[in-house]
Amino acid sequence: MNHSLPQDVLDQIAAEERHFADAPRAFFEAWKRGAEIAGAEWFGDGTPEGLQRATSKWDLRPKVLLLNDALDVLSGGQRMFLSAMVSFYNAREGGAMLKRCGFEGLSDLGGLDLERRKVIADLVLNYSGW
Repeated sequence: MNHSLPQDVLDQIAAEERHFADAPRAFFEAWKRGAEIAGAEWFGDGTPEGLQRATSKWDLRPKVLLLNDALDVLSGGQRMFLSAMVSFYNAREGGAMLKRCGFEGLSDLGGLDLERRKVIADLVLNYSGW
């Protein structure tokens, strides 16, 4: 008796393994896109050159203290986008920032433009821990 899995199940397992093997790189690429959209000043060393030199998410850690101080003067969309990004780096800090922005659930991300939505979607899809 053959107890092997059906080919479609094996194909699905292989696809998931490929996805998760590629996820850290894809996450970094989405993170870097997000940092470019939001502005280099909020990430890493705060310079455009630092943003361009970055080779890992660690090079582009969000400047959480600076963001917290500036949160009330940013536009609503910028606040929401940056707070959502911070939540991937530090769930507690990002969650508190999102709460300050009036975020109540994922549907609130519907206020973001398409470019920012794609960044958040790619971050969710490829997140494998910070």
